[in-house]
Amino acid sequence: MTDSHEIVAVRGARRWDSRGRPTVEVEIRTPVGVGRAIAPAGASTGTGEAVDLRDGGPGFGGMDVATAVRNVDTVIAKALLGRRVDDQAGIDTALESVDGTSSFASIGGNAAVATSMAAAHAAAAVEGVPLWRHLNPDARQLPLPEIQIFGGGAHAHGRIDLQDLMVVPYGASSFAEAVDWAVEIHRAGGRWLDDRGRLAGVADEGGWWPAFDSNVQALDALVAAIEGAGLVPGDQVGISIDVASTQLVTAEGYSLASEGRVLDRDDWRAELLTWLSKYPIASIEDPFAEDDPAGMQSITTAVGERVQVVGDDFLVTDAKRVRAAADDRSVNSVLIKPNQAGTLTRAKAAFDAAAAEGLGAIVSARSGETEDVTIAHLAVGWGSGGFKVGSVTRSERTAKWNEMMRIEEELGASGRFAGRAGLGPWLR
Repeated sequence: MTDSHEIVAVRGARRWDSRGRPTVEVEIRTPVGVGRAIAPAGASTGTGEAVDLRDGGPGFGGMDVATAVRNVDTVIAKALLGRRVDDQAGIDTALESVDGTSSFASIGGNAAVATSMAAAHAAAAVEGVPLWRHLNPDARQLPLPEIQIFGGGAHAHGRIDLQDLMVVPYGASSFAEAVDWAVEIHRAGGRWLDDRGRLAGVADEGGWWPAFDSNVQALDALVAAIEGAGLVPGDQVGISIDVASTQLVTAEGYSLASEGRVLDRDDWRAELLTWLSKYPIASIEDPFAEDDPAGMQSITTAVGERVQVVGDDFLVTDAKRVRAAADDRSVNSVLIKPNQAGTLTRAKAAFDAAAAEGLGAIVSARSGETEDVTIAHLAVGWGSGGFKVGSVTRSERTAKWNEMMRIEEELGASGRFAGRAGLGPWLR
């Protein structure tokens, strides 16, 4: 008799992401349950990430995924058929074995992460529970959301240098209220831009695509948007910025192209410290480039007791890098992106390494997303302090906010919103 947890079918398919690019969906079947998941894709990526497998050639700008889908249907299916779907570590090890590289360059990081996530969903389906409860039946915490208001950098064709200007509504009483506040801030930010003729459109992650003259003007506008929503900056709502500094590096230094300035490391550090002292910035992500650990260490030493300093491209959801960053105190928080790691097992190892080292953690989406809501379940099931999806517009973003609110409703009185504690011990 077939075990109810046995994988009986693995199927890949081409789907579409929020940038109109092909991506990989994987469906895994057992005799009693089905799991599906779709791979996301990043715009600004670290060099140590698992790599998507793209076909090249003229079709879809070279971004097609026919080879990755074929890999799901052939080598991946062959490796997984007959395995128990609840053996996540075994499934992910099998994916590593059939690939043979550290970056999933052979089968494709997109094929690997979609398969890994689909297996987790299938295991939850066999148990008849949502994924977050499969991961941890005792999970109770709803994370603090980081919600984009203005997009820039690689998400808005470099209109401003900062990649994300977000809010963290840590004064809210629930996850749902935090999203409510962010919606009002987003609306106020749009009015601010429209009133001044500076509204250029919508960025990749759903935030406003602004026509700012400088990065400081963007920060001023975000403070004004918080106040325009009737909220208090620094009290009820903090600011989070993703600098994505690797994207700013040139041979001469850190280039603020939107302002026509290039700064060396010391001047760039001084610029960042000025922003951090002047504005209610609670979190700063990748303030220095991925190959500038001394810069990361210097900013964490300066402000790490009061500001969340997050490693993204710097750490690429890699447990070894997380432990090294903890040892040299170059960050105090880690961004967790499953597709950077390639499998849920690797991503969870990075998350666990952060927890073991006393670092904060934020489960995050990518700029190229779909209706897939896996990361909402990971954030709750793993007990993440933070949750970063993008803005409050575009359905690939709202799907995840809405799923988190459903989880909050299911938890009811037993649930607890992380609030300020979601930033880690530095701002509690």
